[in-house]
Amino acid sequence: MDEKRACIALSIASGLGPVGVGHLLEIYGTARSVLKAAARGLPDNIGLNKGQYAALSDVGLLTDRADKEMRRLEECGGEAVVFSDDAYPDLLAESYNPPFVLYTCGDRSLLSRPSVAVIGSRAATKYGRRAAFSISAGLAERGVAVVSGLAAGIDAEAHSGCLYGRGKTIAVLGCGLDTVYPRSNQKLYMEIADKGLLVSEYPLGTKPEPFRFPARNRIIAGLSLGVVVVEAARKSGSLITVQYALDEGREVFAVPGQIDSVKSTGTHWLLQQGAFLVQSADDIVTHLQIGTAAMDGQSSLSLDAIDLDPVSKRIFAAIENYPVSRDQLLDVVELSPAELSKHLLLLEIEGFIEMLPGDEVRRIGSDSH
Repeated sequence: MDEKRACIALSIASGLGPVGVGHLLEIYGTARSVLKAAARGLPDNIGLNKGQYAALSDVGLLTDRADKEMRRLEECGGEAVVFSDDAYPDLLAESYNPPFVLYTCGDRSLLSRPSVAVIGSRAATKYGRRAAFSISAGLAERGVAVVSGLAAGIDAEAHSGCLYGRGKTIAVLGCGLDTVYPRSNQKLYMEIADKGLLVSEYPLGTKPEPFRFPARNRIIAGLSLGVVVVEAARKSGSLITVQYALDEGREVFAVPGQIDSVKSTGTHWLLQQGAFLVQSADDIVTHLQIGTAAMDGQSSLSLDAIDLDPVSKRIFAAIENYPVSRDQLLDVVELSPAELSKHLLLLEIEGFIEMLPGDEVRRIGSDSH
């Protein structure tokens, strides 16, 4: 039996868990040796509880399940990266209680790329979503991968902003790779599988239960050189990720919000505790000394170079890289709703903007023109 197969067998041993596996690896050295010892019968004095002994009571069943898992993973285009593989990320390997198997789908080379986590509230404000999108797009333009958890709200905007910036993003799941959670992120999930990387420590078929997400957060922190909290209440789960980051000596950044917003009480508390204040991606890459400098005007098109009528140019100038509502545009450009709709349709047909749900619009990346 090879080491990868043995690691997968241990990962699906219900009740053993990363801590139990880590303890056994300290004793026996390799996953193969653990299974060989379990097949002979583990001694009573090695510090396991009854549930952990029971998880290893049928090694044959575990190896059969491991074979099935590897076949299913291959069929869906995935691959397991185990702790002993060269592809296993060094940063994560150095963290406390690292997962001994990473189930992945996508570009596995991202595991070795400089990465920054961008996280925050699921029930984010428009300001928070806009900040997450903009900062993540900026990180992407500077060659920094963005790590997040594919949750609704800030996580989704972080992934979307990174992809918009033509960058690479890693989504760490709290369920199996074959489960999309939440379902509203189905399209984003597929795009990340195609252009980024999906990662989970859980076998295929694992459901997204609440207790899995704090464990997922340690991987987000472990993969990242720093953690950026965009919006978070004082008791937000994002602060669990922050604690993991601090425990591993990683940098913590926070985006200030409105002083009367409960969704920013956590980020403001972090700033009071000494987190680095973030207004743009430049603040992050400069402090961490990673990535490349953004070129002036990289994210925007030259209005002089656009072949459009003056009114359409005026409307385009008012549209940002992040979502802007029609009502906001009406206030700025002072046109009738019908006239605005006509010019927005022209801009969309020409490929300058995209229409979004919720009656919002945003620019399309400049390198497509």
